[in-house]
Amino acid sequence: MDSSADLKPIKRALISVSNKSGIIEFAQALNKFGVEIISTGGTAKALREAGLSIRDISDVTGFPEMMDGRVKTLHPRVHGALLGKRDNPEHVSAMSEHGIQPIDLVVVNLYPFVETVSRTGVTETEAIEQIDIGGPSMIRSAAKNFNDVVVVADPGSYDRVVTELRENNGATTLGLRRELASEAFQRTSAYDQSITDYFASNRQEALPNKTSITLNKVSDLRYGENPHQIAALYRTSTFKTNAADCVSGLASAELLSGKEMSFNNYVDADAAWQLVCDFDDPACAIIKHTNPSGVGLADSLAESYRKALATDPVSAFGGIVAFNRKVDEEAANEAAKIFTEVIIAPDYEAAALEILQRKKNLRVLKLPSVQAPAGLEYRQISGGVLVQSRDNHRLERSQLKVVTQRSPSEEEIRSLLFAWVVCKHTKSNAIVYARNGQTVGVGAGQMSRVDSVKIGAMRAQLPLAGSVLASDAFFPFRDGVDEAAKSGITAIIQPGGSVRDEEVIAAANEHGLAMVFTGIRHFRH
Repeated sequence: MDSSADLKPIKRALISVSNKSGIIEFAQALNKFGVEIISTGGTAKALREAGLSIRDISDVTGFPEMMDGRVKTLHPRVHGALLGKRDNPEHVSAMSEHGIQPIDLVVVNLYPFVETVSRTGVTETEAIEQIDIGGPSMIRSAAKNFNDVVVVADPGSYDRVVTELRENNGATTLGLRRELASEAFQRTSAYDQSITDYFASNRQEALPNKTSITLNKVSDLRYGENPHQIAALYRTSTFKTNAADCVSGLASAELLSGKEMSFNNYVDADAAWQLVCDFDDPACAIIKHTNPSGVGLADSLAESYRKALATDPVSAFGGIVAFNRKVDEEAANEAAKIFTEVIIAPDYEAAALEILQRKKNLRVLKLPSVQAPAGLEYRQISGGVLVQSRDNHRLERSQLKVVTQRSPSEEEIRSLLFAWVVCKHTKSNAIVYARNGQTVGVGAGQMSRVDSVKIGAMRAQLPLAGSVLASDAFFPFRDGVDEAAKSGITAIIQPGGSVRDEEVIAAANEHGLAMVFTGIRHFRH
């Protein structure tokens, strides 16, 4: 708890803000406590127009604002007023000798660099002019001397300061000053990182020698993967080249109804959303523990849901459902028939939303942008982080290489391409049986590929005969093909590249199967 000795009165404040939201009301509150206000440029103009008495920064420094506002606060009479320690006789003497009057409060928010570079068509010249120099310098000076100075770098903190002034007769506590200083350094750090990211985006270097990730806390979660783990949702800061990632990313989804999302809900919903975003046709995916229990394509969302559900109706219970189209009443009625944890879609018809909202425990998410996330992907390991580009590869029909005596039919090719997409979003070793825009069986996360073949067949609720098979990586031996052939499949899609490819191709020919190579592997760990 702060002692009375830690209370510091605010007698003089410097206000220079780009975002003027709430600043007039805050300055008026300071005025009631007799605080002298120093200000710059547009901020001073806005405060004067509100009837406040303002002292120009040029009166303090003895220099006019110059160079299009680039130089106005970079002066010893500003930074000496912020950095001078009030309990240090030498500092106090130097301030007196050079006519430096202490400043007790700095209110600064920075030029809108991120907002500027996020706009389409912004030039480098325009971007550079939004790199704030004086603002971060004042914030850092004030934050360093938090023992004596209050620094406010976020309009959301105005009320906290005013509350303390009222409670302490115009003074602030050391606890608040330290807390605001910490937040200020976080803000300048994130600001500098956004500038670093901007320049890095214009270089050929995809993975720089040094990088940082700026995360903004959205909310605390009830717990993590398990109840004994704490957790929170953070949103990544983004700009320009990867701005779409922020729009399309699950962290920006709107919760329209239902309970709060859990840690596991977010992980599974992200897997479901990324899967349906990979299809151009109306699609539905049902996910359990990040793996698809069923996926369907159809002319209507309702039919795509029915096809996904039919793959594995038992596992679908308590699953995550994703659609890549606006949900209509028929699809909502179908999805509401069994218990589902989360439904995510770009939008909902009013009647559909009403149906889903009747399910009180169902979390209904809206995420308008139907596109795969862009940018880099991060995976934490003990003592470090792995960084890679996202697996956004889309296979074109022209890239298929037929390697068997029999070529696949048109219907088989459509099924193979569908199965290939689902396989890409299934944990390795991944095997997917499919037919006519519908998954038939899924084998996921096995140590042995032939075991995935067996499990996918074992779990199939629909007839396997006449289906096709996708494998996320090559078959190391012919046993996987031999096993799959027992189920009556007709075609296989796989990357190829094994030292035993000829043996595997021979097995396919023996069973009369068509096989195509993609040359692309889709491991998902």
